[in-house]
Amino acid sequence: MKILTIVLLVYAAIVIGFESLIGFVQPANQSTLKLTTFDADGTAHDRVLSRLDTDGKVYVSANHWPRAWYRRALAHPDVQATIDGTQGNYRVVPVEGAEHDRVESQHPHGLAFRFVTGFPPRYFVRLDPR
Repeated sequence: MKILTIVLLVYAAIVIGFESLIGFVQPANQSTLKLTTFDADGTAHDRVLSRLDTDGKVYVSANHWPRAWYRRALAHPDVQATIDGTQGNYRVVPVEGAEHDRVESQHPHGLAFRFVTGFPPRYFVRLDPR
């Protein structure tokens, strides 16, 4: 029992460390976008996310445990995104059913990524231009 507890604590430390590093560094490149979400009082919050292009549409996924940006985007779906250096206004649309399955199958995560992120559930949103 002691060994299992130690293994679980080490695993939790790996997940927390990886998630904290990603949140702190927010690596950006040509396959990312900057999403600006807003609180109820209008306070803006920026987050760098991986951009998923599927069937001519832009998607982002909540695939980490920290997902405040996702909750804000669902609560206040009018957002801004900077894609390839161009900022625009978008409406966040939750993705479900067949569309979710299609995006998931075109942008799967490997076991290693899922392991270091602690196997969080994955949710997608589509960014529709306004």
